[in-house]
Amino acid sequence: MGKLQSKVKRNSSKYRAEGHVEVNYSGQNIQQHIPAHNDAVTSVAVFKSDLCVSGGKDKTVVVSNWKTGAALKRFLGHEKEVTKVASVFGSNRLFSASRDKMVIMWEVQGKSGPAQTFLGHHLVVTGLTVSPDSSQLFTGSRDNTICKWDIETGQCLQEAAISRNLVTHMCWVSNDSYFIQTSEDKIIRMWDSRDLQVAHTFPIKQYIQMHCDISQDGRYCITCSNGFGGQGCEATLWDLRQTRDRVLEYKGHMQTTAACVFLPNGVSGASLVATSSHDCMVKLWNQHTGGCLNTLFLDGSGPLASLAVSDKSSLLCASFNTGIHSLRLENGKGPELRHMAKF
Repeated sequence: MGKLQSKVKRNSSKYRAEGHVEVNYSGQNIQQHIPAHNDAVTSVAVFKSDLCVSGGKDKTVVVSNWKTGAALKRFLGHEKEVTKVASVFGSNRLFSASRDKMVIMWEVQGKSGPAQTFLGHHLVVTGLTVSPDSSQLFTGSRDNTICKWDIETGQCLQEAAISRNLVTHMCWVSNDSYFIQTSEDKIIRMWDSRDLQVAHTFPIKQYIQMHCDISQDGRYCITCSNGFGGQGCEATLWDLRQTRDRVLEYKGHMQTTAACVFLPNGVSGASLVATSSHDCMVKLWNQHTGGCLNTLFLDGSGPLASLAVSDKSSLLCASFNTGIHSLRLENGKGPELRHMAKF
């Protein structure tokens, strides 16, 4: 499939690859809004039914209405590129990590400056996750440490260091006290947030693990890896109830798969997974069979760095060259992504 997709002519509107995987090409009839950032967008997250937060290489954190594409608030405070943003859905508080080694908390309904600053990491901060009650923040860095913070005081409550654990991403396990963390050492770790101890490690993968996400029911985890020329570049499904081995892999991207998310059972009624890659493609997968159902090619976007579920039928995708893309999940002959807008 990868070889077939790599030969797609760019002037075609659609291409049907082996296995009836439809490749859609982003056309010109999409809504184009003023870009939220003036450089690459590195991370995007949704925290209200119509609001998202994004961070970029321009050192800013921006709150936007993803439905209208309007930038509503812009936060300044980081000295270097923002690497990750995070929030608890419905919360007024947003968190951002940066290459400046800082993590900052911002309040949407509050002052324009930092509401709290978390200092302690010695290298770029590359992982963020917040407890469901919004009382504790957990961060990870290329300095091999995981830190547990009191959000109200900004104090580091606990720190855990593991050799070669260069953190790439962190996500919370739904309705539980655990979080998952991926790393450049290719190991996926499950942490108990209560004592900041590793509760489980998954079988080591061949390639660096870039990102992770947890299904809404808390039963499954998905991770994705770096790679090139179709080697690596896969996403992997894990069952958190039996963690001895992977469930299946999703293969088809040609370059590093930088983000992976579970989609809620909405329009299609099926269990779906979405991935985005440095190959400018967003792919839809059948969660349980591993089959690729649809591919959307965002021409000229550059690496696709981050994905966020915005509602039951919508998805946001952050890109290096063309801002944040709003995608809609439709169900014609099968699940299909449509490019609606960019901002």
